[in-house]
Amino acid sequence: MHKKISSLQNPLIKELVQLKEKSRVRKKSGTFLLEGQREIELATLGTYTIEKIIYCSQISSMEKIELLESNLDSSIEFLEVSKEVYQKIAYRETTEGILAVVNAKKHELENISFKREKPLLLIAEAPEKPGNIGALLRTADAANVDAVLIANPKTDLYNPNIIRSSVGCLFTTQIATGTTDEILAYLKKHNITSYAAALKDDSEPYQEQDYKKASAIVVGTEATGLSDQWLYNASKKIIIPMNGKIDSMNVSVAASILIFEASRQRNFN
Repeated sequence: MHKKISSLQNPLIKELVQLKEKSRVRKKSGTFLLEGQREIELATLGTYTIEKIIYCSQISSMEKIELLESNLDSSIEFLEVSKEVYQKIAYRETTEGILAVVNAKKHELENISFKREKPLLLIAEAPEKPGNIGALLRTADAANVDAVLIANPKTDLYNPNIIRSSVGCLFTTQIATGTTDEILAYLKKHNITSYAAALKDDSEPYQEQDYKKASAIVVGTEATGLSDQWLYNASKKIIIPMNGKIDSMNVSVAASILIFEASRQRNFN
């Protein structure tokens, strides 16, 4: 039998609200709140451990809940909550009526494993906007990159906005974080050529490069671009030729162009 909660004053509900809203609470507990059946299924596929399922039978059908329960470990606790309680802890305005408390991963560089001999990586330096991070993860998933590395992260990866904007790709893509020094050392150790996207006079057109070897595409923020450390230490600086009145574009769009050129070369050459 599933436990039922209908009070907004229930201690667990208050904890879940904090888990949704505060990065420090997520970091301290090592857990995060995940919303949506597809996202829960992708987290399971990505070997995340689910602690609890919270659902509202007034929003989601019991058939969906029973199917989900049959596909998950029997030790996972299922909690039924009232519509009022659910709307308090849910993040989305339009929702499916299903949430999960999930254990976060460590995202350490040494845990990355390559699925091919000559890997393709996407590196983002100090991204801040959750929407851009989510879009980068979607690009990485679509292009089947080996891993996404985030240098000097500014945002909690389990921010609900990142989870939502990545449409679950946070769970299907290998991700590691580290300092710029650590990631540069990692690239050197694994003999990976780095291509830094930069608006510099000595940058070379991106489409003229050879990405069939072990490669990493490196992008910076829209406001400041890549730091001098990346520009100095990258194997090459590359640029997307611009034919309009402006000289830059959204970082996730630029990353998509670069990553898919690398993917094209690998698939068709």
